[in-house]
Amino acid sequence: MSLRFARESDLDTIIELIRGLAEYEREPDAVRLDPEELRRHLFGPHPYAEVLIAETDEGEPAGFALFFHNFSTWEGRPGIWLEDLFVKPGFRRRGYGRALLTRLAQIAVERGCARLEWSVLDWNEPAIAFYKSLGAIAMDEWTTYRLTGEALESLGNAE
Repeated sequence: MSLRFARESDLDTIIELIRGLAEYEREPDAVRLDPEELRRHLFGPHPYAEVLIAETDEGEPAGFALFFHNFSTWEGRPGIWLEDLFVKPGFRRRGYGRALLTRLAQIAVERGCARLEWSVLDWNEPAIAFYKSLGAIAMDEWTTYRLTGEALESLGNAE
């Protein structure tokens, strides 16, 4: 297996993996991304996120991790937010997920980050057990809020 940072030529693979994740999370119709917009946000002059791709020895994509930096005011240091981690069904339980998380932890340490954080759906028991086996701690006292669509537009256009 090998891990590498995605290149612009990987865009179709990244989209395929995003769609695979959406299917796994039982929301295949929720993916509304525009490929050119994604290209600009991942590989343009001001990238908003980075992608690691896990490949087999034959170069077949097996999974990915999409991440970006956040910031901890209490620590006074950046962190890494793991937005998506996905391993194709045929490659699960072979170490790809662990390798992606290990590499992300190494990147966090190399970049002086205080944290590596992510969220998981509460029904995803296999992932929860896996994360706990790595020493990850659930932040059960926190609730995530989200503004999207009309609510985001309304607040964003308020004077």
